[in-house]
Amino acid sequence: VQVEHKYKLYTGSTPSTSIKYFPHMVLHMVLHVVPHVVPHVVPVSGSSVCLFALLFGVVWSITGQECLPGGNLFGLVILFICSVLGGKLVGLIQLPTLPPFPPLLGMLLAGLVLRNVPYITDAVFIDTHWSAALRNIALSIILTRAGLGLDPSALRRLKAVCVRLAIGPCVVEACCVAVVSHLLLGLPWTWGFILGSNDGFSCSLWFCVQGIPTLLMAAGSFDDILAITGFSTCLGIAFSTGSTWMNILKGLLEVVGGVIAGLILGLFLVWFPSRDQDLVLRRTLMLLGLSIFSVFFSHVIGFAGAGGLCTLVLSFLAALGWKTDKAPVAALVGQSWDVFQPLLFGLIGAEITIATLSPSTVGLGMACILIGLVIRLLVTFLLVHYGGFNLKEKFFIAVAWLPKATVQAAIGSKALDMAREEGDEVLMKFGLDVLTLAVLAILTTAPIGALGIGLAGPRLLPKGKEEEVQVVVGTLPDDEPPPCRRSICYQSHYGGQSGLGSV
Repeated sequence: VQVEHKYKLYTGSTPSTSIKYFPHMVLHMVLHVVPHVVPHVVPVSGSSVCLFALLFGVVWSITGQECLPGGNLFGLVILFICSVLGGKLVGLIQLPTLPPFPPLLGMLLAGLVLRNVPYITDAVFIDTHWSAALRNIALSIILTRAGLGLDPSALRRLKAVCVRLAIGPCVVEACCVAVVSHLLLGLPWTWGFILGSNDGFSCSLWFCVQGIPTLLMAAGSFDDILAITGFSTCLGIAFSTGSTWMNILKGLLEVVGGVIAGLILGLFLVWFPSRDQDLVLRRTLMLLGLSIFSVFFSHVIGFAGAGGLCTLVLSFLAALGWKTDKAPVAALVGQSWDVFQPLLFGLIGAEITIATLSPSTVGLGMACILIGLVIRLLVTFLLVHYGGFNLKEKFFIAVAWLPKATVQAAIGSKALDMAREEGDEVLMKFGLDVLTLAVLAILTTAPIGALGIGLAGPRLLPKGKEEEVQVVVGTLPDDEPPPCRRSICYQSHYGGQSGLGSV
């Protein structure tokens, strides 16, 4: 049942962005908006309440203070519930002729609210080590889904344009953001490239041409891996006392080691477990287990960049060996993402304290982001030449390559986490700047990307005289987009919200 509501949030006679009005806005939403919306998005029954109370009683009897206000378990549960509600509330916002807003915005804002409302922030406490671990698990699931979605036929058909699209925009935008952040924000060159690598990620894009699922999602996956490797290398240089060349060599070793480990583990998953067992469940558990282990183990041995690449390679190789049997596994992995997505965006939002933000940092940071987006748009448009696309399709691909979301949320606070471990106030300030710009990039590009794709799709895609353009927003399967005569299908990890523009 789809229920449409129009709500107007009263914030005073004169709009103001002052921090003193923020608690009043939140209180007004809690008292007047949430009671009308929650019954429609979260069905509650008496048995559900009893089961939840029973579960709380059991956990409390075991953990004690951990599940009471101020404890980690209490903070995680409240953050998860508020993030889910925030995502559903934002999903209800439907403007005429415009696609829905991505639910991840509501999840991120929920964490931001919990962090900045007085008294609530003291009750919802989450240890930084717990937060970092959960974000790493979410990153493992993101890369696993990307590896399962890769199609070898796509790599063979559009390998040239995929390589150009994976490398070009990421590298150029990272360099431009590094230069601009050094000039405007005063970041050291190493930290400028950390910020540039973090901003170089893009969301995935499905592209179908004449019924053949040729996916530029492959370019998005390799774009993420390239940026993760660059990010890890720059992070190692920033926190290392060794020579720069040794850190660069270490980055190359991470790539080689990640590929080799991924090949070995991927071949293992092809043959194990045996076919006389419950393949779907066991394959899913082993795939997720090895992916999460790869990411965490790479941090333990000091080769953080190898874990992400290993996860992508092993999931791709396993899916290649499973062939058509990968669909149910991908569906279960997608369900695990439904759990960790609210945690991921809620945690990254909860890292931002508005009172400590500098207006100049926010303003100059937005300038860095916008300059990087313009450069990315132009470079992407130029690099898809000779790929068999017409002018309108090139422009659509450039627009679809703008959004940033999941990987920024997963690794945006890594620099701050490492700076906290070092205890260096200067490095912590740089890490906070990187995290702030990562959150600003999500808040800026996620709605722009969703609206841009939804509006540009039916206008820029080619159509015949008797064919009708239809834009559908819903949930697509995790394995492949549906067959179509000529369509562009985009899957941007916006809380399961995928768009399909068919012609």
